[in-house]
Amino acid sequence: MSRHVIRPFEEADLPAAAGLLAERHQEHRKRHPLLPADYEDEQLALVEVTAAWETEGASGAVMVEGGEITGYLLAAPKQSPVWGPNIWVEAAGHAVREPEHIRDLYGAAAAKWVDDGRIAQYVLVPDDPALIDAWFRLAFGSQHAHAVRAVPDSPLLPPPDLVVRRAVRADIPVLAELDLELPRHQRLSPVFSSGELPTLEEAVADWEESIDDLDYATFVASYNGEVIGSSIGCSLDKSSAHNGLAKPDNAGFLGFAAVLPSARGLGAGRALGEAVLQWSAQTGYTSVVTDWRVTNLLSSRAWPRLGFQQTFHRLHRLIGH
Repeated sequence: MSRHVIRPFEEADLPAAAGLLAERHQEHRKRHPLLPADYEDEQLALVEVTAAWETEGASGAVMVEGGEITGYLLAAPKQSPVWGPNIWVEAAGHAVREPEHIRDLYGAAAAKWVDDGRIAQYVLVPDDPALIDAWFRLAFGSQHAHAVRAVPDSPLLPPPDLVVRRAVRADIPVLAELDLELPRHQRLSPVFSSGELPTLEEAVADWEESIDDLDYATFVASYNGEVIGSSIGCSLDKSSAHNGLAKPDNAGFLGFAAVLPSARGLGAGRALGEAVLQWSAQTGYTSVVTDWRVTNLLSSRAWPRLGFQQTFHRLHRLIGH
Protein backbone atom coordinates (compact mmCIF):
# COMPACT_ATOMS: atom_id res chain seq x y z
CA MET A 1 0.00 0.00 0.00
CA SER A 2 1.27 3.48 -0.91
CA ARG A 3 2.37 5.66 2.00
CA HIS A 4 0.74 8.70 0.45
CA VAL A 5 -2.09 9.80 -1.79
CA ILE A 6 -1.80 12.56 -4.40
CA ARG A 7 -4.96 14.25 -5.62
CA PRO A 8 -5.92 17.56 -7.32
CA PHE A 9 -5.64 20.73 -5.23
CA GLU A 10 -8.98 21.94 -3.84
CA GLU A 11 -10.04 25.19 -2.20
CA ALA A 12 -10.42 23.41 1.15
CA ASP A 13 -6.68 22.67 1.02
CA LEU A 14 -5.69 26.33 1.33
CA PRO A 15 -5.22 26.48 5.15
CA ALA A 16 -3.02 23.38 5.20
CA ALA A 17 -0.99 24.68 2.27
CA ALA A 18 -0.53 28.00 4.08
CA GLY A 19 0.86 26.16 7.09
CA LEU A 20 3.40 24.37 4.90
CA LEU A 21 4.37 27.62 3.19
CA ALA A 22 4.86 29.38 6.54
CA GLU A 23 7.13 26.52 7.66
CA ARG A 24 9.15 26.74 4.46
CA HIS A 25 9.52 30.50 4.80
CA GLN A 26 10.65 30.22 8.42
CA GLU A 27 13.48 27.96 7.32
CA HIS A 28 14.30 30.22 4.36
CA ARG A 29 14.62 33.29 6.61
CA LYS A 30 17.19 31.50 8.76
CA ARG A 31 19.47 31.82 5.74
CA HIS A 32 18.14 35.17 4.53
CA PRO A 33 16.78 37.26 7.42
CA LEU A 34 16.28 40.25 5.09
CA LEU A 35 13.29 38.46 3.53
CA PRO A 36 9.93 39.61 4.97
CA ALA A 37 9.01 38.06 8.33
CA ASP A 38 5.27 38.48 7.73
CA TYR A 39 4.85 35.21 5.87
CA GLU A 40 6.03 33.14 8.80
CA ASP A 41 2.48 33.84 10.01
CA GLU A 42 0.09 31.23 8.59
CA GLN A 43 -2.69 33.78 8.09
CA LEU A 44 -0.49 35.96 5.90
CA ALA A 45 0.90 32.92 4.12
CA LEU A 46 -2.73 32.01 3.43
CA VAL A 47 -3.16 35.29 1.54
CA GLU A 48 -0.31 34.31 -0.79
CA VAL A 49 -1.47 30.76 -1.39
CA THR A 50 -5.03 31.96 -1.98
CA ALA A 51 -3.78 34.45 -4.57
CA ALA A 52 -1.95 31.61 -6.34
CA TRP A 53 -5.06 29.42 -6.26
CA GLU A 54 -7.35 32.19 -7.50
CA THR A 55 -5.11 33.12 -10.45
CA GLU A 56 -6.91 32.43 -13.71
CA GLY A 57 -6.12 28.95 -14.99
CA ALA A 58 -4.53 27.74 -11.75
CA SER A 59 -4.28 24.02 -11.06
CA GLY A 60 -2.14 21.70 -8.99
CA ALA A 61 -1.94 18.81 -6.58
CA VAL A 62 -1.62 17.97 -2.89
CA MET A 63 0.02 15.05 -1.10
CA VAL A 64 -1.87 13.44 1.78
CA GLU A 65 -0.11 11.19 4.29
CA GLY A 66 -2.00 9.69 7.21
CA GLY A 67 -4.83 12.14 6.65
CA GLU A 68 -2.47 15.16 6.74
CA ILE A 69 -1.49 17.34 3.78
CA THR A 70 2.31 17.29 3.64
CA GLY A 71 2.93 18.95 0.29
CA TYR A 72 1.26 21.00 -2.43
CA LEU A 73 2.01 22.40 -5.87
CA LEU A 74 0.10 25.16 -7.70
CA ALA A 75 0.75 26.82 -11.05
CA ALA A 76 -0.97 29.18 -13.46
CA PRO A 77 -0.21 30.63 -16.91
CA LYS A 78 0.90 34.18 -17.63
CA GLN A 79 -0.76 36.07 -20.44
CA SER A 80 2.43 37.11 -22.19
CA PRO A 81 3.85 35.78 -25.45
CA VAL A 82 7.38 36.45 -24.17
CA TRP A 83 7.23 33.30 -22.02
CA GLY A 84 5.87 30.96 -24.69
CA PRO A 85 2.98 28.53 -24.01
CA ASN A 86 3.72 28.79 -20.30
CA ILE A 87 2.83 27.70 -16.80
CA TRP A 88 4.35 29.31 -13.67
CA VAL A 89 4.88 28.04 -10.15
CA GLU A 90 5.44 31.25 -8.22
CA ALA A 91 7.16 31.63 -4.84
CA ALA A 92 3.98 30.73 -2.93
CA GLY A 93 3.08 27.92 -5.31
CA HIS A 94 4.81 25.00 -3.62
CA ALA A 95 5.91 23.66 -0.26
CA VAL A 96 6.71 20.12 0.90
CA ARG A 97 7.85 18.48 4.12
CA GLU A 98 10.16 16.21 2.11
CA PRO A 99 11.92 17.79 -0.92
CA GLU A 100 11.76 14.53 -2.88
CA HIS A 101 7.96 14.70 -2.81
CA ILE A 102 7.90 17.73 -5.11
CA ARG A 103 8.77 15.24 -7.86
CA ASP A 104 5.65 13.21 -7.11
CA LEU A 105 3.48 16.31 -7.01
CA TYR A 106 4.90 17.57 -10.29
CA GLY A 107 4.35 14.17 -11.87
CA ALA A 108 0.67 14.38 -10.96
CA ALA A 109 0.08 18.04 -11.82
CA ALA A 110 2.19 18.45 -14.96
CA ALA A 111 0.16 15.99 -17.03
CA LYS A 112 -2.70 18.50 -17.22
CA TRP A 113 -0.32 21.35 -17.97
CA VAL A 114 1.20 19.54 -20.91
CA ASP A 115 -2.21 18.34 -22.12
CA ASP A 116 -3.20 22.03 -22.13
CA GLY A 117 -0.15 22.83 -24.26
CA ARG A 118 1.74 24.52 -21.41
CA ILE A 119 5.16 23.19 -22.37
CA ALA A 120 7.27 26.19 -21.27
CA GLN A 121 7.37 25.71 -17.51
CA TYR A 122 8.83 27.99 -14.83
CA VAL A 123 9.21 27.68 -11.08
CA LEU A 124 10.54 30.08 -8.43
CA VAL A 125 12.42 28.03 -5.82
CA PRO A 126 14.03 29.20 -2.56
CA ASP A 127 17.72 28.43 -2.26
CA ASP A 128 17.18 25.16 -0.38
CA PRO A 129 19.79 22.80 -1.90
CA ALA A 130 17.64 19.66 -1.47
CA LEU A 131 14.59 21.30 -3.02
CA ILE A 132 16.59 22.71 -5.93
CA ASP A 133 18.11 19.27 -6.50
CA ALA A 134 14.65 17.70 -6.63
CA TRP A 135 13.55 20.22 -9.26
CA PHE A 136 16.77 19.68 -11.22
CA ARG A 137 15.95 15.97 -11.31
CA LEU A 138 12.68 16.94 -12.97
CA ALA A 139 14.77 18.33 -15.86
CA PHE A 140 14.48 21.95 -14.74
CA GLY A 141 17.55 24.17 -15.12
CA SER A 142 18.57 27.49 -13.63
CA GLN A 143 17.52 30.53 -15.65
CA HIS A 144 17.27 33.59 -13.40
CA ALA A 145 18.46 34.73 -9.98
CA HIS A 146 16.76 36.89 -7.34
CA ALA A 147 19.12 38.34 -4.75
CA VAL A 148 19.35 40.74 -1.81
CA ARG A 149 21.96 42.45 0.33
CA ALA A 150 21.97 44.97 3.17
CA VAL A 151 22.76 48.58 2.33
CA PRO A 152 26.41 49.58 2.87
CA ASP A 153 27.53 51.07 6.17
CA SER A 154 30.00 53.53 4.67
CA PRO A 155 30.39 55.51 1.44
CA LEU A 156 31.67 53.62 -1.59
CA LEU A 157 34.08 55.40 -3.92
CA PRO A 158 34.49 54.67 -7.67
CA PRO A 159 37.91 54.01 -9.22
CA PRO A 160 39.92 57.25 -9.49
CA ASP A 161 39.67 57.40 -13.29
CA LEU A 162 35.85 57.18 -13.28
CA VAL A 163 33.28 59.83 -12.41
CA VAL A 164 29.84 58.65 -11.26
CA ARG A 165 27.09 61.26 -11.02
CA ARG A 166 23.35 61.71 -11.35
CA ALA A 167 22.11 61.81 -14.94
CA VAL A 168 20.91 65.08 -16.49
CA ARG A 169 18.79 65.84 -19.53
CA ALA A 170 21.91 66.32 -21.70
CA ASP A 171 22.70 62.62 -21.13
CA ILE A 172 19.52 61.43 -22.86
CA PRO A 173 21.16 60.35 -26.16
CA VAL A 174 23.65 58.05 -24.43
CA LEU A 175 21.06 56.87 -21.88
CA ALA A 176 18.87 55.79 -24.79
CA GLU A 177 21.78 53.95 -26.39
CA LEU A 178 22.52 52.19 -23.10
CA ASP A 179 18.85 51.18 -22.84
CA LEU A 180 19.39 49.16 -26.02
CA GLU A 181 22.71 47.73 -24.90
CA LEU A 182 21.34 45.41 -22.21
CA PRO A 183 18.74 43.65 -24.41
CA ARG A 184 21.34 43.46 -27.21
CA HIS A 185 23.73 41.74 -24.83
CA GLN A 186 20.99 39.41 -23.56
CA ARG A 187 20.32 38.25 -27.12
CA LEU A 188 23.91 37.04 -27.51
CA SER A 189 25.42 33.71 -26.49
CA PRO A 190 25.10 32.23 -23.93
CA VAL A 191 21.88 34.03 -22.88
CA PHE A 192 19.89 33.87 -26.15
CA SER A 193 17.02 35.93 -24.71
CA SER A 194 14.05 36.63 -26.98
CA GLY A 195 13.10 39.85 -25.18
CA GLU A 196 11.88 42.78 -27.21
CA LEU A 197 14.43 45.32 -28.44
CA PRO A 198 13.08 48.88 -28.55
CA THR A 199 14.17 51.31 -31.24
CA LEU A 200 16.55 54.12 -30.41
CA GLU A 201 13.77 56.61 -31.15
CA GLU A 202 11.48 54.90 -28.66
CA ALA A 203 14.20 54.92 -26.03
CA VAL A 204 14.90 58.63 -26.55
CA ALA A 205 11.20 59.46 -26.30
CA ASP A 206 10.91 57.45 -23.10
CA TRP A 207 13.82 59.30 -21.52
CA GLU A 208 12.48 62.68 -22.64
CA GLU A 209 9.35 61.88 -20.66
CA SER A 210 10.89 60.21 -17.62
CA ILE A 211 14.28 61.87 -16.99
CA ASP A 212 12.79 64.11 -14.27
CA ASP A 213 10.80 61.36 -12.52
CA LEU A 214 11.82 61.63 -8.86
CA ASP A 215 10.81 58.02 -8.17
CA TYR A 216 13.90 56.86 -10.04
CA ALA A 217 17.56 57.66 -9.41
CA THR A 218 19.58 57.43 -12.61
CA PHE A 219 23.38 57.45 -12.47
CA VAL A 220 25.96 57.67 -15.23
CA ALA A 221 29.65 56.78 -15.20
CA SER A 222 32.06 58.74 -17.35
CA TYR A 223 35.62 58.05 -18.42
CA ASN A 224 37.78 60.77 -19.96
CA GLY A 225 34.67 62.96 -20.06
CA GLU A 226 32.55 60.46 -22.01
CA VAL A 227 29.52 58.69 -20.50
CA ILE A 228 30.13 54.95 -20.76
CA GLY A 229 27.44 53.41 -18.55
CA SER A 230 24.31 53.96 -16.49
CA SER A 231 22.35 52.45 -13.63
CA ILE A 232 18.92 53.02 -12.13
CA GLY A 233 17.70 52.68 -8.56
CA CYS A 234 14.15 52.89 -7.25
CA SER A 235 11.87 51.47 -4.60
CA LEU A 236 11.33 47.72 -4.88
CA ASP A 237 7.63 48.58 -5.01
CA LYS A 238 8.23 49.57 -8.64
CA SER A 239 9.21 46.02 -9.61
CA SER A 240 6.46 43.61 -10.62
CA ALA A 241 8.92 40.70 -10.52
CA HIS A 242 9.44 40.81 -6.75
CA ASN A 243 6.33 40.13 -4.71
CA GLY A 244 5.17 38.49 -1.52
CA LEU A 245 7.70 36.14 0.04
CA ALA A 246 10.41 37.35 -2.36
CA LYS A 247 9.95 41.03 -1.47
CA PRO A 248 12.01 42.28 1.51
CA ASP A 249 10.54 45.09 3.56
CA ASN A 250 11.81 48.63 2.98
CA ALA A 251 14.03 47.65 0.06
CA GLY A 252 15.58 49.58 -2.78
CA PHE A 253 15.95 48.01 -6.22
CA LEU A 254 18.90 47.92 -8.58
CA GLY A 255 16.68 47.80 -11.62
CA PHE A 256 19.08 48.43 -14.48
CA ALA A 257 22.77 48.72 -15.28
CA ALA A 258 24.63 48.70 -18.56
CA VAL A 259 28.05 49.65 -19.86
CA LEU A 260 29.05 50.24 -23.47
CA PRO A 261 30.96 47.21 -24.82
CA SER A 262 33.99 49.32 -25.69
CA ALA A 263 34.29 50.46 -22.06
CA ARG A 264 33.94 47.14 -20.24
CA GLY A 265 36.74 46.20 -17.89
CA LEU A 266 37.18 49.68 -16.40
CA GLY A 267 35.11 48.96 -13.28
CA ALA A 268 32.16 51.08 -14.40
CA GLY A 269 29.57 48.36 -13.81
CA ARG A 270 30.62 47.85 -10.22
CA ALA A 271 30.82 51.61 -9.60
CA LEU A 272 27.31 52.09 -11.01
CA GLY A 273 25.96 49.28 -8.84
CA GLU A 274 27.64 50.81 -5.79
CA ALA A 275 26.04 54.16 -6.63
CA VAL A 276 22.60 52.57 -6.36
CA LEU A 277 23.60 50.90 -3.08
CA GLN A 278 24.76 54.23 -1.65
CA TRP A 279 21.62 56.01 -2.86
CA SER A 280 19.49 53.29 -1.25
CA ALA A 281 21.27 53.80 2.09
CA GLN A 282 20.90 57.57 1.91
CA THR A 283 17.22 57.23 1.00
CA GLY A 284 16.58 55.16 4.12
CA TYR A 285 16.17 51.67 2.67
CA THR A 286 17.60 48.82 4.73
CA SER A 287 18.33 46.44 1.86
CA VAL A 288 18.67 46.33 -1.91
CA VAL A 289 17.30 43.70 -4.30
CA THR A 290 18.35 42.87 -7.82
CA ASP A 291 18.00 39.99 -10.29
CA TRP A 292 19.85 38.66 -13.30
CA ARG A 293 19.90 35.98 -15.97
CA VAL A 294 22.32 33.34 -14.76
CA THR A 295 23.60 32.86 -18.31
CA ASN A 296 24.59 36.53 -18.47
CA LEU A 297 28.28 36.08 -17.74
CA LEU A 298 28.77 39.72 -16.79
CA SER A 299 25.92 40.33 -14.34
CA SER A 300 26.05 36.83 -12.84
CA ARG A 301 29.59 37.59 -11.70
CA ALA A 302 29.35 41.32 -10.99
CA TRP A 303 26.39 41.33 -8.61
CA PRO A 304 27.49 38.51 -6.29
CA ARG A 305 30.89 40.24 -6.05
CA LEU A 306 28.97 43.33 -4.93
CA GLY A 307 27.56 41.37 -2.00
CA PHE A 308 24.22 40.21 -3.37
CA GLN A 309 23.15 36.80 -2.06
CA GLN A 310 20.79 34.71 -4.14
CA THR A 311 17.47 34.04 -2.39
CA PHE A 312 15.33 32.48 -5.14
CA HIS A 313 16.16 30.55 -8.29
CA ARG A 314 13.89 30.76 -11.31
CA LEU A 315 14.08 27.38 -12.98
CA HIS A 316 12.85 26.54 -16.47
CA ARG A 317 11.92 23.46 -18.45
CA LEU A 318 10.81 23.17 -22.07
CA ILE A 319 8.83 19.98 -22.62
CA GLY A 320 9.25 17.82 -25.70
CA HIS A 321 12.56 19.13 -27.01
